[in-house]
Amino acid sequence: MIETRPQKSRERALLIGLEKQGVSKWDLHDSLDELRELANSAGAEVVDTVTQKLQKPTAPYYIGRGKAESIKESCQDRQVTSVIFDDELSPAQGRNLENLFARKVLDRTQLILDIFAQRARSREGRLQIELAQLQYLLPRLTRMWHHLSRQTGGIGTRGPGETQLEVDRRRVQERIARLERELESVRKTRAIQRQGRKRHQWPVAAVVGYTNAGKSTLLNLLTGADVIAEDKLFATLDPTTRSFALPNKQRVLLTDTVGFLRKLPHTLIESFKATLEEVSEADLLIHIADLSHPRIDEQMEAVDRVIKELDAYGKQTLVVFNKIDKLPNREVVDSYLNRFPGSVAISAHTGEGVSKLVEALESALSSWRLRSRFRIPANESALIAEIHRVGHVLELRYEANEALIVAHVPPDLAQKLERYANR
Repeated sequence: MIETRPQKSRERALLIGLEKQGVSKWDLHDSLDELRELANSAGAEVVDTVTQKLQKPTAPYYIGRGKAESIKESCQDRQVTSVIFDDELSPAQGRNLENLFARKVLDRTQLILDIFAQRARSREGRLQIELAQLQYLLPRLTRMWHHLSRQTGGIGTRGPGETQLEVDRRRVQERIARLERELESVRKTRAIQRQGRKRHQWPVAAVVGYTNAGKSTLLNLLTGADVIAEDKLFATLDPTTRSFALPNKQRVLLTDTVGFLRKLPHTLIESFKATLEEVSEADLLIHIADLSHPRIDEQMEAVDRVIKELDAYGKQTLVVFNKIDKLPNREVVDSYLNRFPGSVAISAHTGEGVSKLVEALESALSSWRLRSRFRIPANESALIAEIHRVGHVLELRYEANEALIVAHVPPDLAQKLERYANR
């Protein structure tokens, strides 16, 4: 007789959202839909969604006390195991809610961190997610022990409570420092790899976009990479770089990056700087957007915000609208192509429109086949910095009060620098 192991039951989650001042009901609805997708990606079964309208969150429970009591009864009746809030909770709020509900209480940040922990496969990915988790934990650890600590010192402050707090804080801080050192080593390794690529003078295109927009699917289609591509949020975290030959024989390095998200925790952006540097160092951004998603505009804006935070704004960008095979009405395709001149519409799943994407990529990178020389006054530091940020600097030296720069630059910047061109 073959013994079968009982399947582990899924967690039953209740989602909580707050309609605060300045947040519309539609924005809250969309945010909770995304929270539901995140919960499903983490392996939870969403039982229900509860919302409340308040001017601002309350200090003790985030929601009102009466609503919290109602949720407590609902948790008992519906066998809820986890309560997930759409915004980040303070340590005190989380502790009060767990005491009241007698259930596990999570916020959006913790949920995203959990998904990242599940998806991280490489050593680098695991280091980055552990750093983010510890950075999230540290202030909560301090608040957790607040009732045992004293700020003034002296009589009444010595004892096991303060000792345990300091031991725990020190251990976490030491581990954070060790992880930061290891990740700094990773960043240096990546910088060396990028220098090696620059010696080949191959342009680098970073594939960016909202999570689950189809970035990995497109990379697999173009380069034959074996990146995991699933219909779930944050299916891949570890960056993958592959070489791709364009029809004109020019080679370009395509780099897949971690997907972006609305309300992406700042600790994650900081922790994943070693990975996300691929975006800021790229010569071209390929922004993949899911045209079949009802809130595509908000998703594109969220990606733009992260790009700005990474100091990669202003780079030459090719916008690619994906998943046109899922559209019941193709009129929306023409609408978005007109709104974003130079963009293309494709289906990375079926391959439709990919030949047009390759043509657009070849056209966008045509300027990288030509070297431009500029003689710029040394006091024009903003212009020199822009060439570094947006272009691909091959040579830089200073003579007297001028900077002599040899670089590949996109057409818009070349036109802006035309008066400084050194023919």
